[in-house]
Amino acid sequence: MKKIHLLTMMAVLVAIGTIGSQFLWFPAGIAKAYPVQHAVNVIAAVLLGPGPAVGIAIVIGLIRNMLGLGTLLAFPGGMIGAFLAGILYKKLEKKRWAAAGEMIGTGIVGSLFAVPFSTILLGNAVGAFFFMPSFLVSSITGAFIGLFIVSRLNQRAITRIQET
Repeated sequence: MKKIHLLTMMAVLVAIGTIGSQFLWFPAGIAKAYPVQHAVNVIAAVLLGPGPAVGIAIVIGLIRNMLGLGTLLAFPGGMIGAFLAGILYKKLEKKRWAAAGEMIGTGIVGSLFAVPFSTILLGNAVGAFFFMPSFLVSSITGAFIGLFIVSRLNQRAITRIQET
């Protein structure tokens, strides 16, 4: 993929993830669920691979935090989910594995990483399973949205995007 095309695709996905999260959210336990971020992670993992997917998750998290629209807990979940989604899709070449990677990476692993992250950076000492229900609700919802979107793309279109 040419650099300019890759950067353009990444910028579009960052914009969708940043703006879309303000339009589609719902309460999920102790937190708000922002499924658009998770949908973008799945889409980026399938179309661009694990590296760009993680980069997109980082930039979305940074922008949302700079605008006061997110929390620092967006970083561990978003990055781990995007990475695992990208790796599983790359290895197994099935779109559903990208969605599964997002759900496991953000919903389970990311929520566990949020515990020390929360303790060190936010001063909140909470139990290991405190974040998991909210992270799971958000990541499962978003992963299914992302899976629905990439399932509507035919394989030739995905291959063309990856090759240009």
